Amino acid sequence: MLGAIIGDIVGSRFEFDNHKSKEFELFDEGCVVTDDSIMTLAVAKAVMEALKIRELSGQEYDHEFHASLAQLTVNCMQEIGQKYPDCGFGGMFRRWVFSSDPKPYNSFGNGAAMRISPVGFIASSKREVLSLAETVTAVTHNHEEGIKGASAVALAIYLALNGASKGEIHKHISNSYYPLNFKIDEIRAAYGFDETCQGTVPQAIQCFLESNSFEDAIRTSISLGGDSDTIAAITGAIAQAFYGVPKHIGDRALAYLDGELKEIYDEWIDFTPPHDKGFS
Repeated sequence: MLGAIIGDIVGSRFEFDNHKSKEFELFDEGCVVTDDSIMTLAVAKAVMEALKIRELSGQEYDHEFHASLAQLTVNCMQEIGQKYPDCGFGGMFRRWVFSSDPKPYNSFGNGAAMRISPVGFIASSKREVLSLAETVTAVTHNHEEGIKGASAVALAIYLALNGASKGEIHKHISNSYYPLNFKIDEIRAAYGFDETCQGTVPQAIQCFLESNSFEDAIRTSISLGGDSDTIAAITGAIAQAFYGVPKHIGDRALAYLDGELKEIYDEWIDFTPPHDKGFS
């Protein structure tokens, strides 16, 4: 999930001041950690807790497991989210975070896709990645487009991590989720701010597909404009799974995390198996 955190931090200063070029400093004093990273880490925490319980109990991936994961996702997103009230939450999600009775609110916003990367990195099969993605997403974004967006991103990460080519990833996403029949250069000039899954997820995936390195993927996603931190978080997560993360970029990004967020990240690194593409 480090790629998502990097994309979020790099994109944070461009969200409302788009920079439609690949030429910029990746990190500067205007960069901050936003809700994209914070909720990604919350999902990671929930997934770890659910899998620990499953391991101790010998539980199967059954209805009981998914119900437990859903409740843990709610608990972690609320508990962690309430500590960062000014991190950039949308209005409806902010109300959900602080609600005493949190319920799904039929959202198809791109918050579903920005936080999903831990699922793509932890799943052991396509079936598992899709079932886990739906469970952690539907606690808020239970609209079919919200689940679709999160599922597409999680699957792209899973495929990239497990050796799929860009052509294979393109085929899977185009056949099952979104037609990727455009180039970033063709849409950049007219592309504007869009907070929906259907208006950001295919574009973010295409940014990855057109890239030639992890850093180029991040730069391409920023150059598109729009909801820059979220697009870059989605692109960055897939790019990490495919390319790995250069250590100097990862180290710079992790320095932006406070102690509590870094502790969750470190726990994730210890919890997940090593991977030659920077599994984190």
